Amino acid sequence: MYHPNLALPLLDTRPPPARRAPRHRLRLMQRLPATTRTLLGGAGALVFLLAWQGLAASGAWPRALFPAPTDVVRALIDLFVNHQFGADVLASLARVGFSFALAAAIALPLGLVMGAFAPIEAVLNPIVAAFRYLPATAFIPLFLMWLGAGEEQKLALLFIGVVFFLITLLADNTRAVRAELIETARTLGATRRQILSTVIWRASLPAYVDTLRQMLAVSWTYLVVAEIVATTDGIGAMMMRAKRFVHVDDIMAGILVIGVLGLAFDGLFRAVHGWAFPYLRQSRGT
Repeated sequence: MYHPNLALPLLDTRPPPARRAPRHRLRLMQRLPATTRTLLGGAGALVFLLAWQGLAASGAWPRALFPAPTDVVRALIDLFVNHQFGADVLASLARVGFSFALAAAIALPLGLVMGAFAPIEAVLNPIVAAFRYLPATAFIPLFLMWLGAGEEQKLALLFIGVVFFLITLLADNTRAVRAELIETARTLGATRRQILSTVIWRASLPAYVDTLRQMLAVSWTYLVVAEIVATTDGIGAMMMRAKRFVHVDDIMAGILVIGVLGLAFDGLFRAVHGWAFPYLRQSRGT
């Protein structure tokens, strides 16, 4: 028998309210505006400098062995004003620039043909791969005997430190070209030479520029090693002179200059990449 007091309640069929997803400042694969990136980078550098200054002022280490950033800046100014450090910087720039340009001139065509033609890669890859695992510093005794202690030895060390890595990475960039681009060119009647020069080369060029930017940093890491053997000029030679007199502030000033120069060249390559390939930036929505 039905009783009104025993009636079942009506079910609520409305969908539950949507939960707002929490907003995180660290989103995966997030792209930042240039202004935000610059501000965050400046804040990170400021925190690093303040921590460095605090450690130096704490007295945990002798000030002569662990100078503060202000001491390093004063030493850097003194080097430029009183010790012709500008000539040392120019000498190092010339060595890195010439050796890297020579390495790129050899690695670009080899990377192109190794990535495009499997038989050529099969012949050259064992040699390139083997040299890639050899430390460049192991060649210093040979270069000293073959080339002497002059400029050629330093350029050879800087050259061999990057050229085999460059060849391998540029070949990888070449192999990354999309197969449909090559098949479309074949369908349109392009010859092998035309495909190589107008499709594979142009499609790989943005990656080539980015690879050159990254490998230039490796060339700078070999600079001091190249300039410590029988060298009278260059940033590395200045640092070795400072070591004899325990001028740690001068050594840190040299390290600072190498870092600033590397950062400047990195920014230059990025600017060239953005100017030469604006369509990539547009396709990424930046």
